[in-house]
Amino acid sequence: MVEIKYFVHGTTTDNLEKKASGWLPGELSEKGKEQAKALAEIIKDEHFDIVFCSDLQRAIDSAHIDFAGRDIDIITDSRLRECNYGDYNGKDSKLANYFEHITTPFPNGESMMDIEKRIASFLDFLKSNYDGKKVAIVAHKAPQLAIEVLTQGKTWLQVLESDWRITKNWQPGWNYVVK
Repeated sequence: MVEIKYFVHGTTTDNLEKKASGWLPGELSEKGKEQAKALAEIIKDEHFDIVFCSDLQRAIDSAHIDFAGRDIDIITDSRLRECNYGDYNGKDSKLANYFEHITTPFPNGESMMDIEKRIASFLDFLKSNYDGKKVAIVAHKAPQLAIEVLTQGKTWLQVLESDWRITKNWQPGWNYVVK
């Protein structure tokens, strides 16, 4: 069993401009940096054996702020990347409609099912290598939703409809268990 606490990266300049970064690196805004510092304070007493983050810059920067001053390895993994919106990377965030791309990929990009396959591979890796450990993940929307699909037996439609980004119910980390 692997315990996971999932954290989302801080607000980016693209978020503020209503753009969907997708596979673009993204840059934390000042607000995003402050969010990461505030999260670091909230979780300062929590123990983690290791931190994994997406290899996209906004997640890397968030992870390094979230876990600053700790003696813990932070490892990047491309499987934790946000959805590739293909032709829509960096475009208006309204184009990044997950409901329309559960099985159909974004033009020259990925579908939610593609993300699910990536995350299933990552979770298998965790089970094989980090059994009995508590792992922190710093990444994006699509990977988190895929973890919910894979660990909670929900459908894509269910996780999309109950997503905290829609309900505005942010919290300082979401807990998942991989058995």
